Amino acid sequence: MTGWVRSALTLVAVTGISSAAGLVMSQGRPAEARPRMAIAAPVALPVNGGDRVVYPEGSRPVLAADGAPPIVVRSLLNVGHAMSYGDHVWNEEGAGHGPLRVRVDLALQTVSVFRGGDEIGTAVILYGADDRPTPAGSFPILARARSHRSSLYDAPMPYMLRLTGDGVALHGSSVEKGYATHGCIGLPEGFARRLFDAARVGDLVTVVRT
Repeated sequence: MTGWVRSALTLVAVTGISSAAGLVMSQGRPAEARPRMAIAAPVALPVNGGDRVVYPEGSRPVLAADGAPPIVVRSLLNVGHAMSYGDHVWNEEGAGHGPLRVRVDLALQTVSVFRGGDEIGTAVILYGADDRPTPAGSFPILARARSHRSSLYDAPMPYMLRLTGDGVALHGSSVEKGYATHGCIGLPEGFARRLFDAARVGDLVTVVRT
């Protein structure tokens, strides 16, 4: 993969995917260019506010969340450059207050973190290999552990946010080309630390395959 290009609501996967706890080698899989987020209704042109792209009230994108309330987007981070393995952005300046929501797009290999509808973080991720796929759906965070080690794979899982009873979690990983996880969502470690500090048990994580 050569990178992901972000522009307002568009993030283009340029070539392929790959992907980590216990790092599993995986062949890259081709990915067609797709919108970064599926919008449920027409959206007015956003206002470019420097570090943040702001959508006017009444014309905000709505992101469906399987089994959970949709995410109404007030603003997105104005990254404006290609993102590649290990890249992440975290910026809470200009964001409002409200519940934390996390949205993982497996097809685009990205994660977005929203607070009250304002995106405060985004990163390129790793996800499950073909024989251990990452499940789609909406999951409340069940547990948090700043320093955790997988008992099944004897692999470190720093800044772990558990999503399922059988161990699928968000956690820090070495996000590199050619690797996959055993079903977890691997995050750049600096991003994972920020998310861990912001998230609480019960916060919703939605995983989609758009």
